[in-house]
Amino acid sequence: MDRAEKKVVVESLNEVFKTSSVVVVAHYSGLTVAQLQNLRKQMKKAGASVKVAKNRLAKIALEGTDAATIAPLLKGPTLIAYSGDPVAAPKAALDFAKAHDKFVILGGAMGKTALSVDGVKALATLPSLDELRARLVGVLSAPATKFAQLSKEPSAKMARLLKAYAEKREAA
Repeated sequence: MDRAEKKVVVESLNEVFKTSSVVVVAHYSGLTVAQLQNLRKQMKKAGASVKVAKNRLAKIALEGTDAATIAPLLKGPTLIAYSGDPVAAPKAALDFAKAHDKFVILGGAMGKTALSVDGVKALATLPSLDELRARLVGVLSAPATKFAQLSKEPSAKMARLLKAYAEKREAA
């Protein structure tokens, strides 16, 4: 890789670190190419991405970004998983790590906050942005549904009362 190619790689990684809301660093030593391709597919399906880059170039790209706290994690064969959704990359990485023992999560960063392995696991257990939106819609629509039920209930009670009164009169 010549100097110009390295500069392009550093610039693209720098853009990734600036635009991503979460970055996860993991060791991938011992995984096959097919397993790495499977990881990429799972990440893409979850709305995240994976990059394997030279640690030295990644450290240069980290300078001046919020994710600079992950620089000490970049030792050995590491890959970087990132996403705009704070839950997507950690969730996909944790799911893959459960299925593959050789995939080891080292930590990560969310904004300027450094994440330990436990921090990444905690993020992975949170509901995704889409799930939170669905819950919010459910919470907002529930009062309207209750209001509609309550507003029609007095007239329904009156109808039942009149029906019972009419049946009682017919019987007598």
